[in-house]
Amino acid sequence: MERKDILLVEDDDMMAALLGHWLEKEGYAVTTLKNGLQVKEALCESLPDLIISDIMMPYYSGIELVDHIRNELKLELPVILISAASNDENVMNAFELGANDFISKPISPHELLVRVARTLKTMKA
Repeated sequence: MERKDILLVEDDDMMAALLGHWLEKEGYAVTTLKNGLQVKEALCESLPDLIISDIMMPYYSGIELVDHIRNELKLELPVILISAASNDENVMNAFELGANDFISKPISPHELLVRVARTLKTMKA
């Protein structure tokens, strides 16, 4: 199985380290960034297989990133959004703009890994 590249966008260092650890332990190559501006710059350099992004972060929110990826870059790059603010409006906005999945914090390692694998499998099909 080829190693999948995941771009993890999380401004909380502890959360980023925890999520990164779970993903790397599962065999994914993880690059961690702290804000939406860094993501926009990174996407000009190379494309990951999947982006996991917090919604609430500096410069550009996760929802604004999905909008940028779908409507400006015109990419089908899979995006999973995560947030502690899992109100209906955030969830609906995420899906309407083209997010592939949404996970509410606190996140269980098993749920994260299952959703990542499912999203990657769906995009491959």
